[in-house]
Amino acid sequence: MLEQRYRWKNKDLREHVEVLDGSKAPTILLHNAVYLNQYLRKWTKANIWIYDDRIVYVGEKYPDDVEGCEVINCEGRFLVPGYIEPHAHPFQLYNPLTLSQYTSKYGTTTLLNDNLMLFLQLDKKKAFSLLKELRTIPATMYWWCRFDGQTELLDEELIFTHGEVKAWLEHDAVLQGGELTGWPRLLDGDDMMLHWIQETKRMRKKIEGHFPGASEKTLAKLMLFGADCDHEAMSGEEVMNRLMQGYTVALRHSSIRPDLPKLLKEIQELGINQFDKFFYTTDGSPPSFHEEGYTDQLIKIAIDSGVPVIDAYNMATINIARYYNMEYLHGNIATGRVANINFLSNEKNPTPVSVLAKGQWVKREGECLPSKTTINWKDFQLEPLELEWDIDAARDFEFSMPFGIEMVNDVILKPYSVVTDVSFDELSYKDDQCFFVMIDRGGKWRINTIIKGFANKLSGFCSSFSNTGDIVMIGKSKKDMVLAFNRMKELGGGIVLAENGKISYEMELPLNGIMSTKSVETLIKEELELKTLLEQKGYRFNDPIYTLLFFSATHLPYIRVTQLGIYDVMNKTVLFPSIMR
Repeated sequence: MLEQRYRWKNKDLREHVEVLDGSKAPTILLHNAVYLNQYLRKWTKANIWIYDDRIVYVGEKYPDDVEGCEVINCEGRFLVPGYIEPHAHPFQLYNPLTLSQYTSKYGTTTLLNDNLMLFLQLDKKKAFSLLKELRTIPATMYWWCRFDGQTELLDEELIFTHGEVKAWLEHDAVLQGGELTGWPRLLDGDDMMLHWIQETKRMRKKIEGHFPGASEKTLAKLMLFGADCDHEAMSGEEVMNRLMQGYTVALRHSSIRPDLPKLLKEIQELGINQFDKFFYTTDGSPPSFHEEGYTDQLIKIAIDSGVPVIDAYNMATINIARYYNMEYLHGNIATGRVANINFLSNEKNPTPVSVLAKGQWVKREGECLPSKTTINWKDFQLEPLELEWDIDAARDFEFSMPFGIEMVNDVILKPYSVVTDVSFDELSYKDDQCFFVMIDRGGKWRINTIIKGFANKLSGFCSSFSNTGDIVMIGKSKKDMVLAFNRMKELGGGIVLAENGKISYEMELPLNGIMSTKSVETLIKEELELKTLLEQKGYRFNDPIYTLLFFSATHLPYIRVTQLGIYDVMNKTVLFPSIMR
Protein backbone atom coordinates (compact mmCIF):
# COMPACT_ATOMS: atom_id res chain seq x y z
CA MET A 1 0.00 0.00 0.00
CA LEU A 2 2.98 2.34 0.43
CA GLU A 3 4.16 2.20 -3.17
CA GLN A 4 2.13 5.22 -4.27
CA ARG A 5 3.67 7.88 -2.03
CA TYR A 6 6.96 6.18 -1.09
CA ARG A 7 7.92 4.76 -4.42
CA TRP A 8 11.74 4.65 -4.30
CA LYS A 9 13.36 1.53 -2.87
CA ASN A 10 16.69 1.57 -1.05
CA LYS A 11 18.47 0.62 -4.28
CA ASP A 12 16.90 3.59 -6.06
CA LEU A 13 17.87 6.00 -3.30
CA ARG A 14 21.48 4.77 -3.42
CA GLU A 15 21.52 5.40 -7.17
CA HIS A 16 20.20 8.93 -6.68
CA VAL A 17 23.10 9.66 -4.33
CA GLU A 18 25.54 8.09 -6.80
CA VAL A 19 24.40 10.66 -9.37
CA LEU A 20 25.40 13.42 -6.98
CA ASP A 21 28.73 11.70 -6.32
CA GLY A 22 29.44 11.60 -10.06
CA SER A 23 29.52 7.84 -10.47
CA LYS A 24 26.28 7.92 -12.45
CA ALA A 25 25.04 10.47 -14.97
CA PRO A 26 21.65 12.14 -14.64
CA THR A 27 19.12 11.10 -17.25
CA ILE A 28 18.16 14.75 -17.93
CA LEU A 29 20.04 17.95 -17.13
CA LEU A 30 18.13 21.22 -17.29
CA HIS A 31 20.94 23.72 -17.79
CA ASN A 32 20.61 27.48 -17.12
CA ALA A 33 17.06 27.00 -15.88
CA VAL A 34 15.12 29.97 -14.53
CA TYR A 35 12.59 28.34 -12.20
CA LEU A 36 10.02 29.40 -9.62
CA ASN A 37 11.52 28.90 -6.17
CA GLN A 38 8.54 29.03 -3.83
CA TYR A 39 10.64 29.08 -0.67
CA LEU A 40 12.38 32.27 -1.80
CA ARG A 41 9.25 33.51 -3.62
CA LYS A 42 11.33 34.50 -6.61
CA TRP A 43 12.50 33.30 -10.01
CA THR A 44 15.90 31.68 -9.52
CA LYS A 45 18.57 30.42 -11.92
CA ALA A 46 20.00 26.93 -11.44
CA ASN A 47 20.95 23.62 -12.99
CA ILE A 48 18.35 20.92 -12.35
CA TRP A 49 19.49 17.28 -12.38
CA ILE A 50 16.88 14.58 -13.01
CA TYR A 51 17.43 10.87 -12.63
CA ASP A 52 14.55 8.78 -13.99
CA ASP A 53 11.46 10.24 -12.31
CA ARG A 54 13.11 12.30 -9.55
CA ILE A 55 14.86 15.64 -9.18
CA VAL A 56 18.17 14.77 -7.51
CA TYR A 57 19.74 18.22 -7.37
CA VAL A 58 18.91 21.89 -7.87
CA GLY A 59 21.73 24.43 -7.70
CA GLU A 60 24.78 25.89 -9.40
CA LYS A 61 26.76 22.64 -9.81
CA TYR A 62 27.20 20.90 -13.16
CA PRO A 63 27.40 17.07 -13.20
CA ASP A 64 30.82 15.44 -13.44
CA ASP A 65 29.35 12.77 -15.71
CA VAL A 66 26.89 13.63 -18.50
CA GLU A 67 27.52 10.61 -20.72
CA GLY A 68 24.16 9.49 -22.08
CA CYS A 69 22.46 12.41 -20.30
CA GLU A 70 19.98 14.55 -22.21
CA VAL A 71 21.22 18.12 -21.71
CA ILE A 72 18.60 20.82 -22.26
CA ASN A 73 19.56 24.48 -22.47
CA CYS A 74 16.61 26.19 -20.80
CA GLU A 75 17.58 29.71 -21.78
CA GLY A 76 14.45 31.71 -22.64
CA ARG A 77 12.16 29.41 -20.66
CA PHE A 78 10.56 29.77 -17.23
CA LEU A 79 10.11 26.57 -15.24
CA VAL A 80 7.31 25.92 -12.76
CA PRO A 81 6.18 22.75 -10.97
CA GLY A 82 3.59 20.53 -12.61
CA TYR A 83 0.09 21.73 -11.76
CA ILE A 84 -2.19 19.80 -9.40
CA GLU A 85 -5.97 19.35 -9.72
CA PRO A 86 -7.23 18.67 -6.17
CA HIS A 87 -10.83 17.82 -7.07
CA ALA A 88 -11.20 15.74 -10.24
CA HIS A 89 -14.19 13.60 -11.19
CA PRO A 90 -12.42 11.38 -13.76
CA PHE A 91 -15.57 9.75 -15.13
CA GLN A 92 -17.26 12.58 -17.05
CA LEU A 93 -17.40 10.62 -20.33
CA TYR A 94 -13.59 10.45 -20.24
CA ASN A 95 -11.83 7.89 -18.03
CA PRO A 96 -8.94 8.39 -15.57
CA LEU A 97 -6.29 7.51 -18.16
CA THR A 98 -7.57 9.68 -21.00
CA LEU A 99 -8.23 12.58 -18.64
CA SER A 100 -4.66 12.45 -17.30
CA GLN A 101 -3.24 12.22 -20.81
CA TYR A 102 -5.15 15.35 -21.79
CA THR A 103 -4.45 17.41 -18.67
CA SER A 104 -0.75 16.58 -18.78
CA LYS A 105 -0.45 18.33 -22.14
CA TYR A 106 -1.57 21.50 -20.40
CA GLY A 107 0.74 21.01 -17.43
CA THR A 108 -1.59 19.37 -14.89
CA THR A 109 0.35 16.23 -14.05
CA THR A 110 -1.12 15.35 -10.63
CA LEU A 111 -4.82 14.73 -9.98
CA LEU A 112 -6.80 13.89 -6.83
CA ASN A 113 -9.74 11.86 -8.01
CA ASP A 114 -13.26 11.05 -6.88
CA ASN A 115 -13.69 7.31 -6.25
CA LEU A 116 -17.51 7.27 -6.47
CA MET A 117 -17.83 5.45 -9.80
CA LEU A 118 -15.22 2.89 -8.76
CA PHE A 119 -17.01 2.40 -5.44
CA LEU A 120 -20.40 1.86 -7.10
CA GLN A 121 -19.29 0.00 -10.22
CA LEU A 122 -16.40 -2.27 -9.15
CA ASP A 123 -15.62 -4.62 -6.34
CA LYS A 124 -12.83 -3.46 -4.02
CA LYS A 125 -10.21 -5.88 -5.33
CA LYS A 126 -10.66 -4.77 -8.95
CA ALA A 127 -10.76 -1.10 -7.97
CA PHE A 128 -7.51 -1.34 -6.04
CA SER A 129 -5.91 -3.25 -8.91
CA LEU A 130 -6.85 -0.38 -11.21
CA LEU A 131 -5.33 2.15 -8.79
CA LYS A 132 -2.12 0.11 -8.88
CA GLU A 133 -2.16 0.00 -12.69
CA LEU A 134 -2.59 3.77 -12.85
CA ARG A 135 0.64 4.20 -10.89
CA THR A 136 2.51 3.24 -14.07
CA ILE A 137 1.32 6.21 -16.15
CA PRO A 138 3.29 9.48 -16.43
CA ALA A 139 0.68 11.46 -14.48
CA THR A 140 0.33 10.98 -10.72
CA MET A 141 -3.10 9.84 -9.52
CA TYR A 142 -4.38 10.18 -5.97
CA TRP A 143 -7.93 9.52 -4.75
CA TRP A 144 -10.68 10.39 -2.28
CA CYS A 145 -12.93 8.05 -0.36
CA ARG A 146 -16.65 8.76 -0.52
CA PHE A 147 -18.88 8.24 2.50
CA ASP A 148 -22.18 8.30 0.57
CA GLY A 149 -23.48 7.92 -2.96
CA GLN A 150 -24.88 11.48 -3.22
CA THR A 151 -28.26 9.92 -3.94
CA GLU A 152 -30.79 7.58 -2.31
CA LEU A 153 -29.60 4.07 -3.11
CA LEU A 154 -31.36 0.78 -2.70
CA ASP A 155 -29.47 -1.19 -0.04
CA GLU A 156 -27.02 1.67 0.58
CA GLU A 157 -26.04 0.09 3.89
CA LEU A 158 -24.77 -2.94 1.94
CA ILE A 159 -22.69 -0.73 -0.36
CA PHE A 160 -21.17 1.83 1.98
CA THR A 161 -20.24 -0.63 4.68
CA HIS A 162 -17.74 0.14 7.39
CA GLY A 163 -15.34 -2.44 6.00
CA GLU A 164 -15.45 -1.06 2.46
CA VAL A 165 -15.02 2.56 3.50
CA LYS A 166 -12.23 1.75 5.95
CA ALA A 167 -10.35 -0.25 3.32
CA TRP A 168 -10.43 2.72 0.97
CA LEU A 169 -9.36 5.13 3.70
CA GLU A 170 -6.39 2.92 4.54
CA HIS A 171 -5.20 2.80 0.94
CA ASP A 172 -2.10 4.92 0.59
CA ALA A 173 -3.26 6.47 -2.69
CA VAL A 174 -6.28 7.91 -0.85
CA LEU A 175 -5.50 11.32 0.63
CA GLN A 176 -8.89 12.42 1.90
CA GLY A 177 -12.43 11.50 2.86
CA GLY A 178 -15.39 13.07 1.11
CA GLU A 179 -16.56 15.07 -0.57
CA LEU A 180 -19.28 15.32 2.08
CA THR A 181 -22.37 15.57 -0.10
CA GLY A 182 -24.30 13.81 2.69
CA TRP A 183 -23.44 16.38 5.35
CA PRO A 184 -27.11 17.01 6.31
CA ARG A 185 -27.16 13.39 7.54
CA LEU A 186 -24.07 14.14 9.58
CA LEU A 187 -25.76 17.10 11.23
CA ASP A 188 -28.88 14.98 11.80
CA GLY A 189 -26.94 12.43 13.84
CA ASP A 190 -25.35 9.94 11.42
CA ASP A 191 -22.69 8.56 13.76
CA MET A 192 -21.28 6.13 11.21
CA MET A 193 -20.33 9.03 8.93
CA LEU A 194 -18.86 10.83 11.93
CA HIS A 195 -16.86 7.71 12.80
CA TRP A 196 -15.45 7.57 9.25
CA ILE A 197 -14.46 11.23 9.56
CA GLN A 198 -12.71 10.48 12.82
CA GLU A 199 -10.91 7.52 11.23
CA THR A 200 -9.79 9.77 8.37
CA LYS A 201 -8.41 12.34 10.78
CA ARG A 202 -6.69 9.61 12.81
CA MET A 203 -4.86 8.64 9.61
CA ARG A 204 -3.79 12.30 9.21
CA LYS A 205 -5.83 12.64 6.03
CA LYS A 206 -8.11 15.48 4.98
CA ILE A 207 -11.89 15.86 4.84
CA GLU A 208 -13.32 17.62 1.79
CA GLY A 209 -16.64 19.39 2.26
CA HIS A 210 -19.50 20.09 -0.12
CA PHE A 211 -21.42 22.87 1.61
CA PRO A 212 -23.32 25.04 -0.89
CA GLY A 213 -25.23 27.85 0.80
CA ALA A 214 -24.13 26.78 4.28
CA SER A 215 -24.56 29.43 6.95
CA GLU A 216 -21.71 30.61 9.14
CA LYS A 217 -23.07 28.50 12.02
CA THR A 218 -23.35 25.40 9.83
CA LEU A 219 -19.80 25.90 8.56
CA ALA A 220 -18.62 26.15 12.17
CA LYS A 221 -20.42 22.91 13.10
CA LEU A 222 -18.91 21.05 10.16
CA MET A 223 -15.45 22.33 11.03
CA LEU A 224 -15.97 20.95 14.54
CA PHE A 225 -16.91 17.60 13.00
CA GLY A 226 -13.63 17.59 11.06
CA ALA A 227 -14.03 19.29 7.68
CA ASP A 228 -10.86 20.90 6.31
CA CYS A 229 -11.75 22.41 2.94
CA ASP A 230 -14.76 23.40 0.85
CA HIS A 231 -15.13 24.25 -2.84
CA GLU A 232 -18.71 25.55 -2.82
CA ALA A 233 -18.18 29.27 -2.11
CA MET A 234 -20.06 31.26 -4.76
CA SER A 235 -19.20 34.80 -3.63
CA GLY A 236 -16.43 36.68 -1.91
CA GLU A 237 -18.54 36.81 1.24
CA GLU A 238 -18.89 33.03 1.26
CA VAL A 239 -15.13 32.71 0.79
CA MET A 240 -14.61 35.01 3.77
CA ASN A 241 -17.05 32.99 5.90
CA ARG A 242 -15.04 29.86 5.22
CA LEU A 243 -11.70 31.52 5.96
CA MET A 244 -13.07 32.88 9.23
CA GLN A 245 -13.98 29.33 10.31
CA GLY A 246 -10.52 28.03 9.44
CA TYR A 247 -11.24 26.37 6.09
CA THR A 248 -8.91 26.08 3.16
CA VAL A 249 -10.96 27.29 0.19
CA ALA A 250 -10.91 25.73 -3.28
CA LEU A 251 -11.89 28.41 -5.79
CA ARG A 252 -14.07 26.73 -8.39
CA HIS A 253 -14.22 27.39 -12.09
CA SER A 254 -16.39 24.73 -13.73
CA SER A 255 -18.89 24.26 -16.52
CA ILE A 256 -21.89 24.90 -14.26
CA ARG A 257 -20.11 27.31 -11.89
CA PRO A 258 -17.49 29.34 -13.85
CA ASP A 259 -17.00 31.53 -10.79
CA LEU A 260 -13.26 32.21 -10.61
CA PRO A 261 -13.18 35.77 -12.06
CA LYS A 262 -16.04 36.82 -9.78
CA LEU A 263 -14.52 35.17 -6.70
CA LEU A 264 -11.11 36.72 -7.24
CA LYS A 265 -12.59 40.16 -7.82
CA GLU A 266 -14.75 40.02 -4.71
CA ILE A 267 -12.14 38.60 -2.34
CA GLN A 268 -9.72 41.34 -3.36
CA GLU A 269 -12.43 43.95 -2.84
CA LEU A 270 -12.84 42.53 0.67
CA GLY A 271 -9.17 43.24 1.32
CA ILE A 272 -7.98 39.64 1.13
CA ASN A 273 -4.45 39.75 -0.24
CA GLN A 274 -3.04 36.55 1.21
CA PHE A 275 -3.54 33.53 -1.05
CA ASP A 276 -1.87 30.72 0.92
CA LYS A 277 -5.21 29.15 1.89
CA PHE A 278 -6.58 29.05 -1.66
CA PHE A 279 -6.30 26.68 -4.56
CA TYR A 280 -8.21 26.10 -7.80
CA THR A 281 -10.48 23.34 -9.05
CA THR A 282 -12.36 22.66 -12.28
CA ASP A 283 -14.67 20.33 -10.29
CA GLY A 284 -14.97 17.55 -12.84
CA SER A 285 -16.25 19.51 -15.80
CA PRO A 286 -17.15 17.59 -18.98
CA PRO A 287 -14.76 17.47 -21.95
CA SER A 288 -15.92 20.54 -23.89
CA PHE A 289 -15.26 22.87 -20.95
CA HIS A 290 -11.57 22.00 -21.27
CA GLU A 291 -11.29 22.74 -24.97
CA GLU A 292 -8.76 25.54 -24.33
CA GLY A 293 -6.85 23.86 -21.51
CA TYR A 294 -7.13 22.86 -17.88
CA THR A 295 -5.57 24.32 -14.72
CA ASP A 296 -3.36 26.57 -16.86
CA GLN A 297 -6.49 28.51 -17.83
CA LEU A 298 -7.35 29.13 -14.17
CA ILE A 299 -3.85 30.42 -13.45
CA LYS A 300 -4.21 32.80 -16.40
CA ILE A 301 -7.54 34.06 -15.03
CA ALA A 302 -5.87 34.72 -11.68
CA ILE A 303 -2.97 36.63 -13.26
CA ASP A 304 -5.39 38.67 -15.38
CA SER A 305 -7.43 39.37 -12.22
CA GLY A 306 -4.50 41.04 -10.50
CA VAL A 307 -3.32 38.17 -8.32
CA PRO A 308 0.49 38.35 -7.88
CA VAL A 309 2.07 36.01 -10.42
CA ILE A 310 3.81 33.79 -7.88
CA ASP A 311 0.60 33.42 -5.85
CA ALA A 312 -1.27 32.53 -9.05
CA TYR A 313 1.12 29.62 -9.62
CA ASN A 314 1.21 28.65 -5.94
CA MET A 315 -2.57 28.11 -5.93
CA ALA A 316 -2.04 25.34 -8.50
CA THR A 317 1.08 23.84 -6.94
CA ILE A 318 2.66 24.32 -3.53
CA ASN A 319 -0.54 25.35 -1.71
CA ILE A 320 -2.16 22.06 -2.66
CA ALA A 321 0.93 19.98 -1.90
CA ARG A 322 1.26 21.54 1.55
CA TYR A 323 -2.41 21.05 2.31
CA TYR A 324 -2.21 17.34 1.51
CA ASN A 325 1.14 16.87 3.30
CA MET A 326 2.93 15.84 0.12
CA GLU A 327 5.22 18.83 -0.33
CA TYR A 328 8.16 16.45 -0.15
CA LEU A 329 7.00 14.95 -3.47
CA HIS A 330 4.96 17.53 -5.36
CA GLY A 331 4.23 21.19 -5.84
CA ASN A 332 7.75 22.59 -6.08
CA ILE A 333 11.02 22.24 -7.96
CA ALA A 334 13.56 21.08 -5.38
CA THR A 335 15.84 18.16 -4.60
CA GLY A 336 13.97 14.93 -3.94
CA ARG A 337 10.73 15.89 -5.65
CA VAL A 338 9.00 14.04 -8.47
CA ALA A 339 10.20 15.42 -11.79
CA ASN A 340 6.96 17.12 -12.83
CA ILE A 341 8.06 20.34 -14.54
CA ASN A 342 6.37 22.77 -16.91
CA PHE A 343 8.38 24.90 -19.31
CA LEU A 344 6.78 28.28 -20.06
CA SER A 345 7.47 30.82 -22.79
CA ASN A 346 7.12 33.59 -20.22
CA GLU A 347 6.13 33.87 -16.58
CA LYS A 348 2.67 35.24 -17.35
CA ASN A 349 1.69 32.49 -19.79
CA PRO A 350 0.95 29.36 -17.74
CA THR A 351 0.23 27.12 -20.74
CA PRO A 352 3.46 25.14 -21.10
CA VAL A 353 5.40 24.66 -24.30
CA SER A 354 7.01 21.54 -22.82
CA VAL A 355 6.02 19.22 -19.98
CA LEU A 356 7.90 16.62 -17.97
CA ALA A 357 5.79 14.15 -15.98
CA LYS A 358 7.74 11.75 -13.77
CA GLY A 359 10.77 12.68 -15.83
CA GLN A 360 9.09 11.71 -19.11
CA TRP A 361 8.40 14.17 -21.91
CA VAL A 362 4.67 14.35 -22.61
CA LYS A 363 5.01 17.61 -24.55
CA ARG A 364 8.11 18.97 -26.27
CA GLU A 365 8.37 22.45 -27.77
CA GLY A 366 4.65 22.59 -28.45
CA GLU A 367 4.35 19.05 -29.80
CA CYS A 368 2.33 16.56 -27.75
CA LEU A 369 4.06 13.23 -27.73
CA PRO A 370 1.97 10.09 -28.27
CA SER A 371 1.26 8.16 -25.11
CA LYS A 372 2.60 4.63 -24.88
CA THR A 373 0.31 3.75 -21.98
CA THR A 374 -2.65 1.44 -22.54
CA ILE A 375 -4.99 -0.26 -20.09
CA ASN A 376 -6.89 -3.47 -20.67
CA TRP A 377 -10.11 -2.28 -19.07
CA LYS A 378 -11.67 -5.74 -19.09
CA ASP A 379 -9.11 -6.79 -16.48
CA PHE A 380 -10.85 -4.40 -14.10
CA GLN A 381 -14.51 -5.28 -14.82
CA LEU A 382 -14.90 -2.21 -17.03
CA GLU A 383 -16.61 -3.67 -20.08
CA PRO A 384 -19.50 -2.92 -22.44
CA LEU A 385 -22.92 -3.20 -20.84
CA GLU A 386 -24.72 -6.47 -21.32
CA LEU A 387 -28.36 -5.79 -20.47
CA GLU A 388 -30.29 -9.04 -20.20
CA TRP A 389 -33.68 -7.38 -20.46
CA ASP A 390 -35.72 -5.42 -23.00
CA ILE A 391 -38.21 -2.57 -22.93
CA ASP A 392 -41.85 -3.59 -22.93
CA ALA A 393 -43.47 -0.36 -24.09
CA ALA A 394 -46.96 -1.33 -22.99
CA ARG A 395 -45.77 -2.05 -19.46
CA ASP A 396 -42.74 0.19 -19.00
CA PHE A 397 -44.21 3.35 -20.53
CA GLU A 398 -47.22 3.89 -18.29
CA PHE A 399 -47.52 7.56 -17.28
CA SER A 400 -50.32 8.06 -14.79
CA MET A 401 -48.50 10.09 -12.13
CA PRO A 402 -50.12 13.56 -11.72
CA PHE A 403 -46.75 14.88 -10.62
CA GLY A 404 -43.77 15.81 -12.75
CA ILE A 405 -40.30 17.32 -12.51
CA GLU A 406 -39.41 20.71 -13.96
CA MET A 407 -35.92 21.91 -14.78
CA VAL A 408 -34.97 25.25 -13.21
CA ASN A 409 -31.43 25.22 -14.61
CA ASP A 410 -28.84 22.64 -15.68
CA VAL A 411 -29.06 20.72 -12.40
CA ILE A 412 -31.95 22.00 -10.25
CA LEU A 413 -35.35 20.28 -10.43
CA LYS A 414 -38.63 21.37 -8.86
CA PRO A 415 -42.03 19.62 -8.74
CA TYR A 416 -44.96 20.59 -10.93
CA SER A 417 -48.48 19.32 -11.49
CA VAL A 418 -49.17 17.50 -14.74
CA VAL A 419 -52.52 18.85 -15.95
CA THR A 420 -52.47 17.67 -19.58
CA ASP A 421 -53.43 14.22 -20.80
CA VAL A 422 -50.22 12.18 -21.24
CA SER A 423 -51.84 8.83 -21.97
CA PHE A 424 -50.84 8.93 -25.66
CA ASP A 425 -47.90 7.27 -27.40
CA GLU A 426 -46.64 10.70 -28.48
CA LEU A 427 -46.80 14.04 -26.69
CA SER A 428 -47.53 17.37 -28.32
CA TYR A 429 -44.56 19.29 -29.71
CA LYS A 430 -46.27 22.57 -28.78
CA ASP A 431 -44.89 22.54 -25.22
CA ASP A 432 -41.75 21.42 -23.41
CA GLN A 433 -43.16 18.34 -21.66
CA CYS A 434 -41.49 14.99 -22.33
CA PHE A 435 -41.83 11.46 -21.05
CA PHE A 436 -39.15 10.60 -18.49
CA VAL A 437 -38.19 7.05 -17.52
CA MET A 438 -35.41 5.83 -15.27
CA ILE A 439 -34.86 2.08 -15.24
CA ASP A 440 -32.58 0.03 -13.06
CA ARG A 441 -29.50 -1.18 -14.91
CA GLY A 442 -30.42 -4.68 -13.80
CA GLY A 443 -33.99 -4.25 -15.06
CA LYS A 444 -35.60 -4.68 -11.62
CA TRP A 445 -37.42 -1.36 -11.15
CA ARG A 446 -38.52 1.75 -13.01
CA ILE A 447 -39.73 5.30 -12.41
CA ASN A 448 -42.07 7.03 -14.87
CA THR A 449 -42.91 10.71 -14.79
CA ILE A 450 -43.07 13.78 -17.01
CA ILE A 451 -40.19 16.22 -17.29
CA LYS A 452 -40.81 19.85 -18.17
CA GLY A 453 -38.14 22.18 -19.49
CA PHE A 454 -35.66 19.63 -20.89
CA ALA A 455 -36.70 20.01 -24.53
CA ASN A 456 -39.74 20.66 -26.72
CA LYS A 457 -38.77 18.86 -29.94
CA LEU A 458 -36.94 15.82 -28.63
CA SER A 459 -38.38 12.61 -30.03
CA GLY A 460 -36.29 9.89 -28.39
CA PHE A 461 -33.26 9.94 -26.11
CA CYS A 462 -31.50 7.30 -24.02
CA SER A 463 -28.43 7.45 -21.78
CA SER A 464 -26.59 4.90 -19.68
CA PHE A 465 -24.49 7.78 -18.33
CA SER A 466 -25.92 8.79 -14.97
CA ASN A 467 -24.84 9.17 -11.36
CA THR A 468 -25.72 5.57 -10.50
CA GLY A 469 -25.31 3.98 -13.92
CA ASP A 470 -29.07 3.44 -14.27
CA ILE A 471 -30.76 4.06 -17.62
CA VAL A 472 -32.45 7.39 -18.39
CA MET A 473 -34.91 7.81 -21.29
CA ILE A 474 -36.54 11.10 -22.34
CA GLY A 475 -38.67 12.06 -25.30
CA LYS A 476 -41.96 12.91 -26.96
CA SER A 477 -42.32 9.59 -28.80
CA LYS A 478 -42.41 6.26 -26.99
CA LYS A 479 -41.49 4.53 -30.24
CA ASP A 480 -38.32 6.59 -30.69
CA MET A 481 -37.44 6.23 -27.02
CA VAL A 482 -37.50 2.44 -27.45
CA LEU A 483 -35.41 2.78 -30.61
CA ALA A 484 -32.83 4.89 -28.75
CA PHE A 485 -32.75 2.36 -25.91
CA ASN A 486 -32.24 -0.58 -28.26
CA ARG A 487 -29.34 1.18 -29.99
CA MET A 488 -27.76 2.08 -26.65
CA LYS A 489 -28.01 -1.58 -25.70
CA GLU A 490 -26.34 -2.65 -28.97
CA LEU A 491 -23.50 -0.23 -28.32
CA GLY A 492 -22.88 -1.67 -24.87
CA GLY A 493 -23.69 1.66 -23.28
CA GLY A 494 -23.82 5.24 -24.46
CA ILE A 495 -25.97 8.25 -25.29
CA VAL A 496 -28.33 7.96 -28.24
CA LEU A 497 -30.86 10.24 -29.98
CA ALA A 498 -33.59 8.92 -32.28
CA GLU A 499 -36.07 10.77 -34.50
CA ASN A 500 -38.76 9.59 -36.89
CA GLY A 501 -37.66 5.97 -36.61
CA LYS A 502 -33.95 6.68 -37.24
CA ILE A 503 -30.87 7.12 -35.06
CA SER A 504 -29.67 10.72 -35.33
CA TYR A 505 -26.77 10.66 -32.87
CA GLU A 506 -24.80 8.20 -30.78
CA MET A 507 -21.91 8.38 -28.34
CA GLU A 508 -20.43 5.03 -27.41
CA LEU A 509 -19.53 4.53 -23.72
CA PRO A 510 -18.12 1.00 -23.57
CA LEU A 511 -16.72 1.19 -20.03
CA ASN A 512 -19.76 0.10 -17.99
CA GLY A 513 -21.91 2.53 -19.96
CA ILE A 514 -20.28 5.45 -18.10
CA MET A 515 -16.97 6.18 -19.81
CA SER A 516 -15.46 6.29 -23.27
CA THR A 517 -12.08 4.94 -24.35
CA LYS A 518 -11.65 7.76 -26.87
CA SER A 519 -9.33 10.70 -26.36
CA VAL A 520 -10.63 13.83 -24.66
CA GLU A 521 -10.04 15.71 -27.93
CA THR A 522 -12.47 13.35 -29.70
CA LEU A 523 -14.96 13.52 -26.85
CA ILE A 524 -14.94 17.32 -27.02
CA LYS A 525 -16.17 17.10 -30.61
CA GLU A 526 -18.78 14.45 -29.76
CA GLU A 527 -20.06 16.37 -26.76
CA LEU A 528 -20.30 19.65 -28.68
CA GLU A 529 -22.28 17.84 -31.38
CA LEU A 530 -24.63 16.45 -28.71
CA LYS A 531 -25.10 19.91 -27.18
CA THR A 532 -25.88 21.41 -30.59
CA LEU A 533 -28.45 18.74 -31.39
CA LEU A 534 -30.13 19.07 -27.98
CA GLU A 535 -30.23 22.85 -28.31
CA GLN A 536 -31.99 22.39 -31.65
CA LYS A 537 -34.49 20.18 -29.82
CA GLY A 538 -35.15 22.87 -27.22
CA TYR A 539 -32.57 22.21 -24.50
CA ARG A 540 -31.94 25.76 -23.28
CA PHE A 541 -29.28 25.19 -20.65
CA ASN A 542 -25.51 24.85 -20.92
CA ASP A 543 -24.48 21.42 -19.68
CA PRO A 544 -26.52 18.33 -20.62
CA ILE A 545 -23.81 16.01 -19.26
CA TYR A 546 -24.21 17.42 -15.76
CA THR A 547 -27.99 17.41 -16.21
CA LEU A 548 -27.84 13.65 -16.79
CA LEU A 549 -25.41 13.11 -13.95
CA PHE A 550 -27.46 15.03 -11.40
CA PHE A 551 -31.01 13.84 -12.07
CA SER A 552 -30.57 11.59 -9.04
CA ALA A 553 -28.16 13.73 -6.98
CA THR A 554 -29.75 14.43 -3.60
CA HIS A 555 -27.15 17.00 -2.56
CA LEU A 556 -29.11 19.45 -4.74
CA PRO A 557 -32.67 20.76 -4.30
CA TYR A 558 -35.55 20.19 -4.66
CA ILE A 559 -36.81 17.01 -6.32
CA ARG A 560 -34.65 14.10 -7.48
CA VAL A 561 -35.27 10.85 -9.31
CA THR A 562 -33.54 8.15 -7.27
CA GLN A 563 -33.50 4.38 -7.02
CA LEU A 564 -36.03 4.66 -4.21
CA GLY A 565 -38.36 6.84 -6.28
CA ILE A 566 -39.18 10.53 -6.67
CA TYR A 567 -37.44 12.09 -3.68
CA ASP A 568 -38.12 15.35 -1.82
CA VAL A 569 -34.65 16.53 -0.80
CA MET A 570 -35.74 19.21 1.65
CA ASN A 571 -38.12 16.95 3.56
CA LYS A 572 -36.06 13.77 3.05
CA THR A 573 -39.06 11.74 1.94
CA VAL A 574 -39.96 9.53 -1.03
CA LEU A 575 -42.98 11.09 -2.70
CA PHE A 576 -43.59 8.32 -5.24
CA PRO A 577 -41.72 5.02 -4.88
CA SER A 578 -40.05 3.22 -7.75
CA ILE A 579 -42.11 0.41 -9.32
CA MET A 580 -40.88 -3.16 -9.57
CA ARG A 581 -40.88 -4.42 -13.16
